Amino acid sequence: MPYPSLDTFLASPDARTATGPVAVVLLEDSVEIASTLRHLCTSGFRTIVALAPEGIEVETDAEGRIQPVAFDTSADWPLVEAVNRISAAVPEGTWLHYCYNAEYLIYPFCETRTVGEMLAFHAEERRDAMLTYVVDLYSDDLAAHPDAVSLERAHLDKAGYFALARQGEDGPLDRQLDFYGGLRWRFEEHVPKARRRIDRVSLFRTARGRTLRPDFTLSEEELNTYACAWHNNLTAAVCSFRTAKALKLNPGSTFDIESFTWYNSIPFSWTSRELMDLGLMEPGQWV
Repeated sequence: MPYPSLDTFLASPDARTATGPVAVVLLEDSVEIASTLRHLCTSGFRTIVALAPEGIEVETDAEGRIQPVAFDTSADWPLVEAVNRISAAVPEGTWLHYCYNAEYLIYPFCETRTVGEMLAFHAEERRDAMLTYVVDLYSDDLAAHPDAVSLERAHLDKAGYFALARQGEDGPLDRQLDFYGGLRWRFEEHVPKARRRIDRVSLFRTARGRTLRPDFTLSEEELNTYACAWHNNLTAAVCSFRTAKALKLNPGSTFDIESFTWYNSIPFSWTSRELMDLGLMEPGQWV
């Protein structure tokens, strides 16, 4: 581990002069670490902070973009804590993305455009955050893949997504919705109510005093909106095996689930066009 602790990394020049966009990845286990980091590199993230608990090794890349950091995951909401500390340490105005291993950020036209190009356009529209939807992925063959993870056999739900008005102290919040669907909706009896939403503000620009909350929203309400007041904005998707993996590895749910596939399951093509056609992300004015 190049950095023995998060404190050590935050005090280093790698944090204080980090070149954005920056990705923060919490490695909960050893599943698909290499593919997760490779996807972030290919997407164009210039600094990738890989938070690794004891026992998990991280391979660095030749360009030095991947920064392995030893990290204790025993705290409540460890990713939220880490993101807030990193956000406060990197240069103000840096774009930050966070995710777990076996999660893959897919954004409109990602096949030909970098994440930096997308965020530059988003910033020109005076947006400092981007809403993403966590799209559950799962293998269609649990006998062959007991942890439900397979890049080659990945499936997703083509339907079953919906949104409800997000309530504030004085009624519905402007341009904010709670989104549901995927495995957390179909197997909701195994998912705590507070964790059933699939919306996540997983891209945002750092600013002093700006913090991420445990429900993956930001401390400034305008940054939690799906669009500005005058037109639709870009949104993206985080394609994630995390829920499927948890449902199959959790003793309380694994024996109740023989298969994740149903009549609305389709193979995932790993293309942004498929997600846009399904309405799972929005290109906005970026064409």
